[in-house]
Order: sequence, then structure tokens, then C-alpha cells
Amino acid sequence: MNGAIVIRRMAPRDAAFMARMMGDASVYPGLMQLPFPSESGWAERVAQAPTPGSAELQIVAERDGEPLGSLGLHPVGLHVRRRHVAMLGISVIGSAQGQGVGSALMQAALDYADRWAQLLRIELNVYTDNHRAIALYRRFGFELEGTHKAYALRDGAYVDSHSMARLHPNPPTVRTP
Repeated sequence: MNGAIVIRRMAPRDAAFMARMMGDASVYPGLMQLPFPSESGWAERVAQAPTPGSAELQIVAERDGEPLGSLGLHPVGLHVRRRHVAMLGISVIGSAQGQGVGSALMQAALDYADRWAQLLRIELNVYTDNHRAIALYRRFGFELEGTHKAYALRDGAYVDSHSMARLHPNPPTVRTP
């Protein structure tokens, strides 16, 4: 696998890959996912079209036709005062970690958020011991906003999580003549 990384929208054909990746023992401990995801569950999730007018985005990174990772931008809700905010979730299959896949996904998603989706703020949670992910997020302008103690149960122990967020670096303005 030495071709270019290609980013595309997630499609129904990605359900098997998503179940395999989310079930990868090198992936799910870093996420809020549970072991043993089902392909049918992912098929349902992937088949759901975003609400019309939503900033929702689900993308896949692939190289030589082989999916390697995914990223989702999910609006936080319908509340009018939070329409400018989305949550980010990203995962890269273990065998492709450290090969630029996460960076390619982040670049595509942030371009979409900044230039097309009217998103001012992107939020995420990351386990405090996931140093590789934290470094990726910092490279793309995310800042630590706080730490949640005993945030989630992972492999029989409660672990802490950081809240991180990124504000649009150059929010759009109205052009005046």
C-alpha cells in the first residue's frame, strides 16, 4: 500500500469495514465503542442519511481502494444556540496508524467545517493516555479545555478524559463593498 490517501463520503459498502475497525483490539480501547460491534448495526448506522440541512459529515480514508479510517462530524443538537458546534470522532485501523491517515481525515473534515458547514466550534473527548491522538488534535488547533475524572469504564478500570475544542481560525465575515 503505497498509493495516495483518498478521502470520500462514507457509503453503505463501508459497514463491514467499520465493524472490523471498531472491533480491532488496537482501536476500540481508545474510543467510546464496545468490543464486538456488528456489521448489521453499522449497516443501519451508515444507511441513515443526514437530516437535510445538517452539517453532519461521515468520511472514510482509503488507499488503493482499501479503507483505513473514518471521521465523523456530528452536530451537537437542534438547539438554536448550539447550531455552530459539532462533535468530532475519528478512528484509524491499527495497521494504518502513524501513516498520515488521521491527518488526511482531519484536514478534509476541518476544510469542510471551516469553508462549507458554518461550524465555529468543534469539540471532542480523548482519553488522557491517548498521546498520539492528543498530538494530532493539537497539530490541528485543538486546545485542552478540561479533564473529566473517571470519565469512562475501559477494560475494567475507570479512566480520565480530556475535553478539547477548536474554534474556527478565521471565521467568515460579510464582505462589504
